[in-house]
Amino acid sequence: MKQQIFAIHGGGAFDTYEAFLEDLRSINLDLSRATREGWKQSLQETLGDDFEVIQPRMPNANNAKYLEWKIWFEKHIPFMQDGVIFIGHSLGGIFLAKYLSEETLPKTIRATLLVAPPFNTETEHPLADFILSASLEKFEKQAGTIYFFQSKDDEIVPYANVESYTCVLPRAHLIAFEDRGHFHQATFSELIEVIKNNC
Repeated sequence: MKQQIFAIHGGGAFDTYEAFLEDLRSINLDLSRATREGWKQSLQETLGDDFEVIQPRMPNANNAKYLEWKIWFEKHIPFMQDGVIFIGHSLGGIFLAKYLSEETLPKTIRATLLVAPPFNTETEHPLADFILSASLEKFEKQAGTIYFFQSKDDEIVPYANVESYTCVLPRAHLIAFEDRGHFHQATFSELIEVIKNNC
């Protein structure tokens, strides 16, 4: 049986519709970047035939709402196998941390790999309704082996976010980088190595 991987992409979230519109107005488009292939797009090919990579397109990624993502994610649960590996990039990372700290997944999880996830509480780093539970104990119990990937020069999610995670999840593994930004890169060999050799 193939090792199944569910990868949840990132996105943006705003407290108000007006803030979302203002963000749209302020964006400077870079069409060369918009069409560039990244590590998530080549994940299936890079991992090979022993893996099945599923990447659901989460709703309204540019102005994400947690409840919408939760509903859509749960539509995929019947297709998940025991021993699934989760990958969450950016907003996808905090989504997985929040969901698995509040809900019980009826499948076993082999590992959860979070790439540059925001750490968002009621008082820190407000990010609309993607607010972590007061305790991540349930997340830690059911998420399998937890890995964090974070770069110290991330221009979107500051390094302090991963330090907040590792403070409350001391058994998690942290793989830190100096110069990967927000991991908008064509390849991600370190993540592939963790999946193939440690999960």
